[in-house]
Amino acid sequence: MSATTEHDAAGSWTIRQARPEDWPGIWAILEPVIRAGETFTWDRDTTEDEARGRWFKQAPGQTFVAVASDTSAVLGTGELHPNQGGGGSHVANAGYMVHPGSAGRGLARALCAYSLGAARDAGFRAMQFNAVVESNVRAVAAWKSMGFEVLATIPEAFNHPKLGYVGLHVMYRKL
Repeated sequence: MSATTEHDAAGSWTIRQARPEDWPGIWAILEPVIRAGETFTWDRDTTEDEARGRWFKQAPGQTFVAVASDTSAVLGTGELHPNQGGGGSHVANAGYMVHPGSAGRGLARALCAYSLGAARDAGFRAMQFNAVVESNVRAVAAWKSMGFEVLATIPEAFNHPKLGYVGLHVMYRKL
């Protein structure tokens, strides 16, 4: 998918495929989210090298960033990839993270919209999120507004560092 540019009251940003030189900005977003352990199922002690290996995807998947139009600072990032191999490889999976200073600007929704288009362009037929933490109510609401439905909630499948055991939603939408 080609780059898209969006605007809000705080300025504009462009979403494009990530480049190796974007990694420091991506890691600055991923690390605090991973360490907090509240919204992603990654080990909280994931190293930078492990994170880079997990976040950067090969085709038909891709990694992408939202960069500020005026400074090229990385404001958010996402990745998409086949959810399964073989007979399940026509369904995409994706993840997104936004810099805390850019929260509330619609970046997560814009990253999701970009990934839906990129997944469609790559030939995927649907997108599935395997583990949306149910206490992440902003994300759940955003994905529902993007056409995803909660297919199931696995009770107490996520050990939240503050809330204890909470459910994980499996969310899905056709492309």
